[in-house]
Amino acid sequence: MTGDQWARPIAYERFMGRWSRRLAPRFLQWLQAPAGGHWLDVGCGTGALTAAICARTEPASVLGCDPSEPFIGYAREHVPDPRARFVVARAPGLPDRDGGYDSITSLLALNFMPDPAEAVQRMATLLSGPHAQVSACVWDYGEHMQMLDRFWRTAAAVDHRARELSEARRFPLCKPDALERLFREAGLRRVRVDPVWLRTVFTGFEDYWQPLLTGDGPAPAYVATLDDDHRDALCRRLQQALPGGTHGRISLLARAWAVRGTAR
Repeated sequence: MTGDQWARPIAYERFMGRWSRRLAPRFLQWLQAPAGGHWLDVGCGTGALTAAICARTEPASVLGCDPSEPFIGYAREHVPDPRARFVVARAPGLPDRDGGYDSITSLLALNFMPDPAEAVQRMATLLSGPHAQVSACVWDYGEHMQMLDRFWRTAAAVDHRARELSEARRFPLCKPDALERLFREAGLRRVRVDPVWLRTVFTGFEDYWQPLLTGDGPAPAYVATLDDDHRDALCRRLQQALPGGTHGRISLLARAWAVRGTAR
């Protein structure tokens, strides 16, 4: 079971979107793109990065694209900035722009693309000139993305299938060396990879657990396959495994890797 579902934007917002919206400004601060550029946001999802680009970088335009029609509909409704537009499209069939894009970026989507290498190569062909750049940011799945790592480690103790379903096993791309190699092999230059840190803070266990029951994303999709007994067992074990117990505040570390490269 590795078919990830991305059909319910409100469910996604409860599970991961709230952290995407916190990560996006930190990623842009690292990126330091000049004002006035034309942007393409690949795998824009519910519009977290597009909204941050509009708020923080003074863009001339931002085009967000994503294969999920419900997510694009949500983004259109929640990002009313006139500089932003959204279309349904998937890599490598990305939309062209006369004159190219000054910045092509992707937040937390690169590893979910069927062929990331082909996607990055296509992005590189759409740049406007030698100083334009392609960038991406992905979670460092594993022990440095604790909200997911704790989940999958606990799930594996209840159900052996979970060992093979964690993002840490599925997405070896989400490491510095792999990201740097991906961008260099796409012909990009001056490639740089750095960590971006934040904390995922939950008011209590229910704030952590309830979004896992929504079905959107790898972990919730897995929970949806469990019968009542296995789901209850997983819930009890997670309460024991997470700091804060049932009612206390839960603070977990999260690291993402940011990568960028220029046409020349």
